[in-house]
Amino acid sequence: MKRTLLTLSILMMTLFAVKAQPKLSFDNGKYDFGAIMWKQPATAKFVITNTGNKPLVIHKVETSCGCVVSTWSKKPIRPNRETVIEATYDARMLGHFHKFVRIYSNATAKPVDLSMIGLVSSTIVDYSRNYPIQIGSIHLDTDHIEFADANKGDSPSFELKVANGSSKDYAPVLMHLPSYIEAQAIPERLAPKEVGVIRLTFHSDKAPFFGINRTTVYLSRYPGDTVGEDNQLELLSVLLPDFSNLNAQQKALAPSIRLSAHTLDLGSVGEKKKLKGVVTITNDGRSDLKFQDLQVTHPALNVSLKKQTLAPGKSVKLHITVNAKFLRGHLEHTPRVLMITNDPKHPKAEIKINVTK
Repeated sequence: MKRTLLTLSILMMTLFAVKAQPKLSFDNGKYDFGAIMWKQPATAKFVITNTGNKPLVIHKVETSCGCVVSTWSKKPIRPNRETVIEATYDARMLGHFHKFVRIYSNATAKPVDLSMIGLVSSTIVDYSRNYPIQIGSIHLDTDHIEFADANKGDSPSFELKVANGSSKDYAPVLMHLPSYIEAQAIPERLAPKEVGVIRLTFHSDKAPFFGINRTTVYLSRYPGDTVGEDNQLELLSVLLPDFSNLNAQQKALAPSIRLSAHTLDLGSVGEKKKLKGVVTITNDGRSDLKFQDLQVTHPALNVSLKKQTLAPGKSVKLHITVNAKFLRGHLEHTPRVLMITNDPKHPKAEIKINVTK
């Protein structure tokens, strides 16, 4: 009996020893610097996570040449904790480069290689002014595509400017395009530091309904890319109702929308969670004013309108709220409230919301 218990104890200790081990994991084994300036050292940061159940120890980090200097922590990394390995390239050679750092640890018998690629240039394009939106290594002039006012049968176009900040050729592609939007990249491929456009065309005949069509499209950063918040673009198209068949009497009896303000200044959010404002809508016409569509152009905006139909001479209050937690970065575009109505003279009513973080 004692011998059996001793054997089971040894077996359990052996199994535990086999299972208890560190594991070196990382999100991305290749760091793309894009284009960097000649003789201006650039640093890559590799986040290493110990996904095992025993402390991870990095014994040594080698680099592919003396042009790369690495730093790392010698302290053991406990399970489910992170550490950072920094590798700085001196950028003293012009042209494309491919360097690596080699990690020796107690997690594997063989070392693990992490690579760095990029392009060293004597001139660097400043994207910050003309291409303020950065998605990975790709720069855009805007993240908001809008076809403002179109009538049935129109085919307006919009040009999205694109700059390739990576060290490889890039093919600009938009994913999840709706059936009524066509996109063409000009040119089809961009060399490093080259700029081009994605020309989008709104085929209004294919739009699902009159009014505001709002959707999200995604910029592909590389072949096989997935969709997410970090590469999404807003796409807005407005297809106006057709009032061309109205006769003189129908026009004379039509509704007429009037707003107490076309611009609402709500000031700074500061420490506040919400900012609120009110715009009064009045029907100055001679028949019922109908609100066929009501949308906002920014996720931070919420609106409340108690009526969908407004009788002649009557008014209603439109309540507008700005939620601070949904204000992403700085506001590249003025948030707006858009309304589609049956007023033949003003089928689209717009309220601009001025707010700062």
